[in-house]
Amino acid sequence: MSALGHYIEEEGIATVAIALVRPQAERTRPPRALWVPFELGRPFGPPSDPAFQKGVILAALRLLEAEAGPVLLADFPEDDPRETPDPRWHPPIERPHPNPPPQAGEGMGGGFLADALIAEIAALAAPYERSCRERGRTTVGLSGLSPAAAAEYVAAWLRGIPPASPVPDMSPVLSLRFAVDDLKAYALEAAIAGGARRSSRQLGDWLWNETATGAAIRELRRLLVDSADDRAKLIVTMFLVPALRAMPGG
Repeated sequence: MSALGHYIEEEGIATVAIALVRPQAERTRPPRALWVPFELGRPFGPPSDPAFQKGVILAALRLLEAEAGPVLLADFPEDDPRETPDPRWHPPIERPHPNPPPQAGEGMGGGFLADALIAEIAALAAPYERSCRERGRTTVGLSGLSPAAAAEYVAAWLRGIPPASPVPDMSPVLSLRFAVDDLKAYALEAAIAGGARRSSRQLGDWLWNETATGAAIRELRRLLVDSADDRAKLIVTMFLVPALRAMPGG
């Protein structure tokens, strides 16, 4: 989008971009850009906070009045107020196993993680249903599978037995990607039930560092990252685990 700004301005239309990755904006040098210190996917800041989001939009539009240039990159001065951890928030379930879940490469094997994943998805059913009632919506359903069926499908891959696609006209690896997306959404939606204003960092730390779901997805990535199937390799490296979470300690 930053690069497109130059072409649009050549037609006499003023542009301003909102940049989430500052180095990228510095390289592409859009005519005007407002860098915001928010996580990817939230260019206007926290959800359900229209006053804050309006402030971000107005700050961006004010760059159209600035005389600096020809390239202007300004910084938004406020952090996302939702990034402050809420001590009232607690994970939606107790761990179904007594110790922290094994992480990718710890030698516990895909079978152990497959069983732990299935057990955890079942345990999350009640808080997930509560979350859906509270919010009146869900983002789960991309794969067309129930959460339990998505967990069974992912578990089969973890056990080293890639199954046929459970979705007509969809390849097995694409079904795997969508099943993983559904499981991530399912766990996170279960985690936001209740009134605590948990931060996205709290939720991410819980999913990737404390749950069997996160550990299973990491292990799935490890198992398939060197796959001879180029499409499978692309999907597991690009879509299963966020880049920062794929690193040790992420």
